[in-house]
Amino acid sequence: MNNKHAEEPVEITEEYRPPEEPETFPVTREQMEKMEGLAARVEELEEQRLRLSAEYANYRQRTAREKTTIYQDAKVDTIARFLEVYDNLERAAAQQGDEDNVHKKGMTMIFHQLESVLEKLGVTVEDPAGQPFDPIRHNAVMHVDSEELGEGVVAQVFQKGFLLDGRVIRAATVQVAN
Repeated sequence: MNNKHAEEPVEITEEYRPPEEPETFPVTREQMEKMEGLAARVEELEEQRLRLSAEYANYRQRTAREKTTIYQDAKVDTIARFLEVYDNLERAAAQQGDEDNVHKKGMTMIFHQLESVLEKLGVTVEDPAGQPFDPIRHNAVMHVDSEELGEGVVAQVFQKGFLLDGRVIRAATVQVAN
C-alpha cells in the first residue's frame, strides 16, 4: 500500500560553511580620486534635480493662480459691460403707470432674467442705503446734513454697487450724511 502520510518526513540538514571573505581589489589613488569625484558629481546632480523639481512645482502653482486670476478678470470685465444694460432695464421696470402695458411687462421680465443670470454668476447687488460709508465699496458724490442719520452713513443711493465673490465690480454711487 502506498500511503504518503505513513512515511516519515525526511530531515534536511545543511553543512556548516564558513562565511566567504569578501574579495578585495587593490585601488590606486587615481581611481579613488576619480570615484570621489564621481560621487560628488552624483550628489551635485541630485541637488540640481531637487531644485528643478521644486521650481517646476512652483511654476505649476503660479500658472494655476494666474489662470484663475485671468479668468476672474475676464469675468469681471464682461459683467461690468452688462451693468449699464442692468441700470437701464431697472429704470424701465421701475417706471410708474400703465401696469398692463405689454412693453413694460416685457422690460420687467427681461430685467428679472438679467438679475437671475447675474446671481447665477455669483454677482451680488449692493444697495448700501443706511449703512456706514466704505470708500472701497462706495463712491461718494454728495454730502448732506442729516440729524436722522449718523455721520458717515449712506443717505441715498444713486447707482447700486456690484460685487463678485467680495470683489468690487462697480462701486455704489452714494450720498453720505455729515
